Amino acid sequence: MALLRFAGVRVLRGVLTLWFAVSVTFFLVRLLPGDPALAIASPTMTEEQRAHLLAEFGLDQPLLVQYVTYLGELVQGNLGISFRQSQPVLDILLERLPWTLILTSSALVVTLAIGLPLGVLAATHRGGAIDRAVQIGGVVGQSLFVPTVGIALLYAFGLGLGWFPIGGAIDSDVYGLEAYVSMLRHLVLPCLSLVVLQIGAYVLTLRTNLIDALGEDFCNVARAKGAPERTVVWKHALRNALLPTTTLVGLQLGFLVGGAVLTETIFAYPGVGRAIYESVGQLDFPVMQGAFVLLAATVVVANLITDLAYGVLDPRVRAT
Repeated sequence: MALLRFAGVRVLRGVLTLWFAVSVTFFLVRLLPGDPALAIASPTMTEEQRAHLLAEFGLDQPLLVQYVTYLGELVQGNLGISFRQSQPVLDILLERLPWTLILTSSALVVTLAIGLPLGVLAATHRGGAIDRAVQIGGVVGQSLFVPTVGIALLYAFGLGLGWFPIGGAIDSDVYGLEAYVSMLRHLVLPCLSLVVLQIGAYVLTLRTNLIDALGEDFCNVARAKGAPERTVVWKHALRNALLPTTTLVGLQLGFLVGGAVLTETIFAYPGVGRAIYESVGQLDFPVMQGAFVLLAATVVVANLITDLAYGVLDPRVRAT
């Protein structure tokens, strides 16, 4: 019963968070300078034709009416029609979404694969040269800016050394195994950009939690029973230290998605982030709104799954 109540509260919070994100996005995009009618109306149109076109997209209605209409359509899964491409926004975004998922999931997997062992290494060598180096690297990584890292990698390994492509997601006219190789080569630099920026949070968080866990009574009891230090670290302490890291994954997803928007723009990666950048320049409100809603929903759902997983792993959380 406690678990069901916990899950119900978290789902309600997720729905309210998504509604708030949708509402803020709707009004913010309409504060952008420029007339959205210019994106859909031709200069050669008569006033009657222009008025008819604006009415077709609902832009002739008061802002509040547009908002209510948009929420009603959104509940039905309709994100509108693109001003520029005259296609359903959902179709446009679903074509882009797989690339963003590939980029963000790859960055998360690589970050965890590298960051967790580094965190353990720093905690088990507390105060040593390895620990200091890991801490400095973690702090520096967290202080960097997405475009700074992306442009540096692009210039060094793309333009300078020529090891990796400088844009796109896959070469044209490649098939079979060559297509996968091409996709991986295009993925390296954008993925590495996100890894550099977020790995510090995981390393430093795990280091702190693992140091605390190693000083707990259950670890001292294991040592007193003759368990080797490696067993104490990996079997006893790490299991408890990983619980806060589970929450961090959910918290970092927002940063990861936000970083992906800038990263995709820098590397001309054809994901949802790139679609946002293009739609801002074109004042394509439906695509802009739809992309933000899609990304917000992804983050909310991922955080919801993380909260539920944490509640299952740690029963104490269900009481909060």
